[in-house]
Amino acid sequence: MSQNNFKLVECPRDAMQGLHDYVPTELKAEYLNLLLQVGFDMLDFGSFVSPKAIPQMADTAEVLAQLDLSITSTKLLAIVANLRGIESAVKHQAIDYLGFPFSISETFQQRNTNSSIIQSLKTVEEMLSLCTKNNKKAVVYLSMGFGNPYGDEWNYEIVEKWADVLVTKGVEILSLADTVGVSTPEKIESILPKLISRFNHTEIGIHLHATPAERFEKIESAYRSGVKRIDSALKGFGGCPMAADDLTGNIATEDVIGYLTAKGENLNLNMDKWNEAMVLSGKIFH
Repeated sequence: MSQNNFKLVECPRDAMQGLHDYVPTELKAEYLNLLLQVGFDMLDFGSFVSPKAIPQMADTAEVLAQLDLSITSTKLLAIVANLRGIESAVKHQAIDYLGFPFSISETFQQRNTNSSIIQSLKTVEEMLSLCTKNNKKAVVYLSMGFGNPYGDEWNYEIVEKWADVLVTKGVEILSLADTVGVSTPEKIESILPKLISRFNHTEIGIHLHATPAERFEKIESAYRSGVKRIDSALKGFGGCPMAADDLTGNIATEDVIGYLTAKGENLNLNMDKWNEAMVLSGKIFH
């Protein structure tokens, strides 16, 4: 664990991936280098996925080469969606974590990774094996973890079943992901405590999407649920371009910082660097 009680995961990859205008590699690297100095536990910085699917992330390896990791204790996380991506990501010594979106909605798994849930489970097994061989750790996102807009069956038992399967396979970090913003405070507070209690040797996190009006109540519910790992993005930018057509943004990091600080949590963040990143973000997100 980090010095503080919370693992904060900043997600510029999620924020940038759906942007229509291509962000130059140097600007991406400048932004990430600022975020690396803030003191987050982890930076979800890029992805090794098909450039056809996510053109914005085609330069992830080039961006990585420009990151100054001597100035930070923040760990790097890269998203992967298939074996080719996993094999590319594990070659990079600077990457500590590989993240895989494992959807419990069959429709979304096909839409997001072009594979079925069962095929994706095989990919997770391959990822776990390659992570072990290359001294990396796997993070699996249970995407559509709070429901889905496609009419696929969803209930807590389905969430728990797939969590159980993944933990049994050796996954040590699970993040329950609300890909399209359908979570509610009630759902968060009924699901998370049960998962945390049931899988008490597994790190359980949360990756929420929300409209600005809903952010605060969702952060509060996650906190009350006992979650110690929270994904968010500066100013709440982003959303999943493979999901519903109207994007619901990420939880805003400044809201998470504000809420946790008000609760007396010591986050050990460099707010000067954070403010610099906030200013620079205006060049990327406009």
